[in-house]
Amino acid sequence: MAEAGILSRRDKLELIKGEILHMSPIGSRHQAIVDKMTRLFNRLVMDDAIVRVQGPIQIENWSEPEPDLILLKPQDDFYANHHPTPKEALLLIEVADSSLNFDKELKLPIYAEAGIEEYWIINLQDDQIEIHRSPEEGIYKNITIAKNNDFVSCLNFPSLSINVNDILG
Repeated sequence: MAEAGILSRRDKLELIKGEILHMSPIGSRHQAIVDKMTRLFNRLVMDDAIVRVQGPIQIENWSEPEPDLILLKPQDDFYANHHPTPKEALLLIEVADSSLNFDKELKLPIYAEAGIEEYWIINLQDDQIEIHRSPEEGIYKNITIAKNNDFVSCLNFPSLSINVNDILG
């Protein structure tokens, strides 16, 4: 629709279950945390993953959410010929302030149903990271809450230990 001139490329939209939804504007703290995580993950994973910022992931034909950050399996063409799919996602991260309910109630079940093995919600309202793992039958069976001074790691990069303060602080 952007190519046809119906929508602007600057419109903040996501395709969720066949509906085009307008997203909230990104606040300064939200953007700062996305920037911190981008720098942090680029440094930590180097060539072992592609760090994609606010880019789409194709979930079947009816959803194309744009998480704040995705760690993707490396691919020589950097996914030039298709949007990544759940099988190519190593970690999805959403930074949530005003979008917290949307990220928990709409996106979380979509990601679990798609079999995305790990989804983090950087919950700015409660200053914590909610780590969702082990999707089964549309829900995540393992949920961990990490707060300041806790350390977190990604399933696909277990040796990387990240202090929550480095993200939220």
